[in-house]
Amino acid sequence: MILPLLALFFGLVLLVWSADRFVDGAAATASHLGMSPLLIGMVVVGFGTSAPEMVVSALAALQGNPGIALGNAYGSNIANIALILGVTAMIHPVVLHSRVLRMELPILAGCTVLALGQLVDGELSRGDGWVLLAVFAVVMGWTIFQGMRKQGDTLAGTMSQELETQHMSPGKALLWLVLGTVLLVVASRILVWGAVEVARGFGVSDLIIGLTIVAVGTSLPELASSLAAARKGEHDIALGNVIGSNLFNTLAVVGIAGTIQPLAVGAEVLTRDGLVMGALTISLFVFGYGFRKVGQINRLEGGLLLAAYFGYNGYLVLRVILPGIS
Repeated sequence: MILPLLALFFGLVLLVWSADRFVDGAAATASHLGMSPLLIGMVVVGFGTSAPEMVVSALAALQGNPGIALGNAYGSNIANIALILGVTAMIHPVVLHSRVLRMELPILAGCTVLALGQLVDGELSRGDGWVLLAVFAVVMGWTIFQGMRKQGDTLAGTMSQELETQHMSPGKALLWLVLGTVLLVVASRILVWGAVEVARGFGVSDLIIGLTIVAVGTSLPELASSLAAARKGEHDIALGNVIGSNLFNTLAVVGIAGTIQPLAVGAEVLTRDGLVMGALTISLFVFGYGFRKVGQINRLEGGLLLAAYFGYNGYLVLRVILPGIS
């Protein structure tokens, strides 16, 4: 059991480190190829921060571990809203602008309903996976189009500063891109193996491991970037990280896993985990509209999100210790 636990820990550390190197290398390479800072921020960095979830879920699906594949995606969504936004709001209240409430959040809510609706029959088929990927392509195309129309976009300015601060030569950028990609795959294989063995050793389902340990580990890049943005007062980036990551997880991560191999889905994924994920998404609307002129997630609401996260994970742990409870 010691070796699987070490593999789980080492895999998570290597996964986070390699994802960071991959993002830096990919962003610098795209810059050298002439891609605009806005597109680098929206597409390259967006894909990069969700790369851990993508690779882990894809490998889990290939190896026939649907619990890790789905648990990783949905657990990461829960962690993104309840843990990451909760911690971020505790440091500095997160402002929700009207554009986010009118456009981004309804899209995320609609995609969440679509994804959960596909699980009603107890299976995520290849057809379901292709539908999710098609919706993802449409959403990404629309997001890029909207971003290109905006003048003086804050993300573009921030990305330009980051690229100037972390200037890389073309050779170094390509090296980190290739090395980061290889290490992402290696780390994911180590992580999935460790997670499966730990689940077997403790007699728990791989779904629980995916929803908890693996989900938090693959969400660490989003946590780091959101905390950095919160300290700088860049609320749009902190919130955008969460919404963008949840869209990637719901559509691309689950879609890729489903197209690789149809996944059998337990009823609890829909009635327990999906319900929590949906409720947390709705909570962003409640906090955003409220009774203030400018909606925000304040420190109290951040504390409520954190309480919800620890309460949910505490319930999962109780299910392991006392499997008879409902």
